[in-house]
Amino acid sequence: MSDPKKPAAKKPAAKKPAANKEAAQSSTAVTDRVPAPIHDPVIQPVAEQSRLTLALKEIVGGTFVISILAVLVALIVGAIFIAVFDENVQAASTYFFSRPGDTLSAAWTVISGAYGALFNGSIFGTSGDLAQRLVPLSETLFNATSLIAAGLAVALAFRVGLFNIGARGQIIIGVIFSGIVAFHFPIQGPLAVVVAILAGIIGGALWGGIVGILRARTGAHEVITTIMLNYVAVNLLIYLLKTPVLQQAGQVNPKSPPIPAAATMPFLFPDLGWKVDLGFQIVLVVTLGVWWLLNRSTLGFQFRAVGENPSAALVAGIDVKNVYLYVMLISGGLAGLAGVLFLHSPTQAGNGLSPTFDAARLGFDAITVALLGRSRPLGVLLAGLLFGALRAGSFDMRLYVSSDIVDVIQSIIVLLIAAPPLVRFLFRLPTPTGFRFRSPRKAVVTK
Repeated sequence: MSDPKKPAAKKPAAKKPAANKEAAQSSTAVTDRVPAPIHDPVIQPVAEQSRLTLALKEIVGGTFVISILAVLVALIVGAIFIAVFDENVQAASTYFFSRPGDTLSAAWTVISGAYGALFNGSIFGTSGDLAQRLVPLSETLFNATSLIAAGLAVALAFRVGLFNIGARGQIIIGVIFSGIVAFHFPIQGPLAVVVAILAGIIGGALWGGIVGILRARTGAHEVITTIMLNYVAVNLLIYLLKTPVLQQAGQVNPKSPPIPAAATMPFLFPDLGWKVDLGFQIVLVVTLGVWWLLNRSTLGFQFRAVGENPSAALVAGIDVKNVYLYVMLISGGLAGLAGVLFLHSPTQAGNGLSPTFDAARLGFDAITVALLGRSRPLGVLLAGLLFGALRAGSFDMRLYVSSDIVDVIQSIIVLLIAAPPLVRFLFRLPTPTGFRFRSPRKAVVTK
């Protein structure tokens, strides 16, 4: 029996679980092991960086700046070639270490003279009134007309991921179609030009459509098929020039009759003596149309989707095979248009088709224009104007240096455009981060 006066024994205090203590120790240990955040702008999240910095990096390292720098480097390299191969510079360089100023002065004289002639022959003349001084600019616009149309043909195929180097053959087929219509179906009035243009577009589209069908149905690569079709088109032209289809009556040589005056595009400013014709206006409208097609139409969205990722586009329900066919039809039609704009221009009045028709240079220059323009309609327009200026001014450059220096400049532009990392290395440009200038839209949750 227990004693009531004896106090009750105290219960021992409950021990706190060791889990909290171990967790705290573990948290401390983990904290000690985690290094402090590194404030490196390269690995920081985009949201933490300055939007201005990202925007400047995107602009400086973007394609537009690279294109400008590529042209600048090409002009510098061209200047070096002009100075090195000039006889006066070579003569002055023999005593360079005794009088270096003579060599530098001779180099500056020939370089400034050559590029000055290029400017005066393509942009602004040196004699006459204002209208006469702008005649070289009209030469540039004329030379750029066909280049822009052909460049759009190649650029449009580029946007879908197809390398259309068959613009030469498509141009030839286009002029064959337009020539047959002009020679055998004479039409009077403005309708003659319209019919000739439509015939050229149809011819080029059919020739380009062959490439599209082969790519879509058999998987044949467009580079191989376009190269082969180029040779087929050239030899087809030579054959037709020896037959009554294109050969001029009473002519022994393979040459067609001149383009009829009714099928020749009129000058826009005949009273001023400018050589720009209706074709330049057509090219401006076509450039706007290609821009609308790529950026505002459903078909253009399909073109861009297939160009970015054909597999993803196929999963999204886009018929990739039909896209290949459609783009080659349109691309071939644009190339055919380029041939018509050149052959039916008023500067070619009195000339017809011959085996030496300058489709090879126009076809391959179109690739350069498309590359320099980054396959964008506006870029192709500006690139075509640049190359038109180089071609127009090369004739005046022959007073100082061979006009082949223009080909050197164009080749260097292609080299640098095809290798953007090389331009970034030369000028220490940053690599674009893919930053978008528009602020991201906030998600709206609806019940």
